[in-house]
Amino acid sequence: MPCVPQRSQAHAALGTAIRRKRLSQRISQEELGFRAGLHRTYVGGIERGEKNPSYGNLLKLARALDVATSQLLRDAEAQQEPGRSDPG
Repeated sequence: MPCVPQRSQAHAALGTAIRRKRLSQRISQEELGFRAGLHRTYVGGIERGEKNPSYGNLLKLARALDVATSQLLRDAEAQQEPGRSDPG
């Protein structure tokens, strides 16, 4: 029986914040992974909320996206607020 990754609301929100920023810059998961020094499948797992990135990897992703780590976290937190569907 295959192992199904756990997906918490917080991880899904963080992944969505990263995906939105990546898409706004019109770069692929592969390009983001290259810029951050991470594998594209790992980036995809983070974006889907299946992977829990370490603080170090979160810093790498933020640098690769040219955004403050705190901004990614604010965007993710805004998605989790009741009645709020879109950050910013």
